[in-house]
Amino acid sequence: MTKAVVLLSGGLDSGTTLAIARSSGYECFALSIDYGQRHVSELAAAAKLVESVRARDHKVIAVDLSAFGGSALTDPSRVVPAEGIKPGIPVTYVPARNTIMLSLALAWAEVLESRHIFIGVNAVDYSGYPDCRPEYITAFENMANLATKAGIEGAKIHIHAPLMHLSKAQIIKQGASLGLDYSLTVSCYQADEAGRACGVCDSCRIRQTGFQSAQVPDPTHYQTPFP
Repeated sequence: MTKAVVLLSGGLDSGTTLAIARSSGYECFALSIDYGQRHVSELAAAAKLVESVRARDHKVIAVDLSAFGGSALTDPSRVVPAEGIKPGIPVTYVPARNTIMLSLALAWAEVLESRHIFIGVNAVDYSGYPDCRPEYITAFENMANLATKAGIEGAKIHIHAPLMHLSKAQIIKQGASLGLDYSLTVSCYQADEAGRACGVCDSCRIRQTGFQSAQVPDPTHYQTPFP
């Protein structure tokens, strides 16, 4: 089987990406990053997904971005907004997060002699993050092939973003068709220790609307019933 490193946060999108990679015949090496986020229950969800989807290996690496702050997800003094999605880049954007995560995935891929990295970024139903755009993924792939031994020696590295142009409903339908258990995933920006979602943050709203549009039962565990 062809090896692939799959970035796995434990959320809906990354869980679907892992299921897609696995169903496509890749031997999956899942990588989760403990970056000092307030929703650490996602990491527990990632471990459950690895077992459910039968990934080959799973590493959790700590890179404490809370030392810098700059985001409502890494700075407890900032409030996660609950008033719905607004234009512009939200306070939940974590500076350079995907760049750091992809760089770590790239390092592991080189060690594994893998030429494939999967990431669950999406440019349709998302919160306006600049590092979720197709231009960014293309630029990172170009950089990866300029900056690595594998790339210089002709073993071209590919960054796969299979969800890039899908709506949240389409993502959910695809994951459901692959048998992914979405009750294992945690997407909320401020989930509690048990993984129960707040039901009011942007991520919860996008997720809940996605299940409604896909006409798939929402298995999310909410702290209070979603309105």
